Amino acid sequence: MVEFSALQIREEADGTFSRHLIRRSTAELPAGDVLIRVAFSALNYKDALSASGHKGITRHFPHTPGIDAAGLVVESAVPEFRPGQRVLVTSFDLGMNTSGGFAEYIRVPAGWVVPLPDGLSLAESMILGTGGLTAALALWKLERNGLHPDHGPVLVTGASGGVGSVAVALLHRAGYRVMASSGKPEAHELLRRLGADEIVDRAAVHDSTGKALLPVRWAAVIDTVGGNTLSTAIKACRPEGSVAVIGLVADNTFTTTVYPFLIRGVNVLGIETGTTDIALRRELWHRLATTWRLPDLDSLVTYIDLPHLSDYIDLMLKGQTRGRVVLRLAAPE
Repeated sequence: MVEFSALQIREEADGTFSRHLIRRSTAELPAGDVLIRVAFSALNYKDALSASGHKGITRHFPHTPGIDAAGLVVESAVPEFRPGQRVLVTSFDLGMNTSGGFAEYIRVPAGWVVPLPDGLSLAESMILGTGGLTAALALWKLERNGLHPDHGPVLVTGASGGVGSVAVALLHRAGYRVMASSGKPEAHELLRRLGADEIVDRAAVHDSTGKALLPVRWAAVIDTVGGNTLSTAIKACRPEGSVAVIGLVADNTFTTTVYPFLIRGVNVLGIETGTTDIALRRELWHRLATTWRLPDLDSLVTYIDLPHLSDYIDLMLKGQTRGRVVLRLAAPE
């Protein structure tokens, strides 16, 4: 049994939620096959919602969020993992209703654990995290549906966010021309460094004409925004192009007609990493460590520690973070 630090979210008697740094022990962690000493975690929008008491993310409190974690195996009940091995865990139920990565230790089922691929450090795996895995899954699905760099530019909406910024860099690495949509002028320099060939204001991806179709502007889209931005993205997509839907920063609904699908054959691809098959996860992480490996990942990241985590949760909920926010916990051995 080991004592460690964690962020805990509590539901108060008046229905509000509060955040506390606490000490707890590994004996209090849920049952599982693998005990991991967490070196790095990452702050995602889903974590910020969980930390605010969003019952659609987390049903039971008190709770420790953190859907991403990377560190060293301490104990293992299965031969596949051994003490001292470097591993990572992203999504599944981690940080949702299972005590998550905003703590120095987690215990999880073996089926959630991915060996850290050669070519990535523990810190780099969390700069990518669920955001990187989501962007990689979106590109994988787009290419499975026929996308090729010769087809034209790919639009990324919400490009300065955690998922969007990784998507920009990943598309550039894979040889695509990238259009980055952002409403933050202060993020333009970062987006250009990541590989954006063209930056458009988010107002340019907000059609208010009510037209069923718009002139073709992009070959495919990775959309993190939802709402009317998603509707506009679909209406201006090339024939037989695809729109990967990975977020709802603006709205969880959108309105369109069937004409983009019947006349242009546009595909809408849902991207969901929470239950992605473990074999595909390992394949995508292998690609992120090799053919899709991103140079200079540190340009994407702000590192924080546990005492500053609550402040950054508030900033993320206000849309005031850029790139990836990575939580440093125990130093890797």
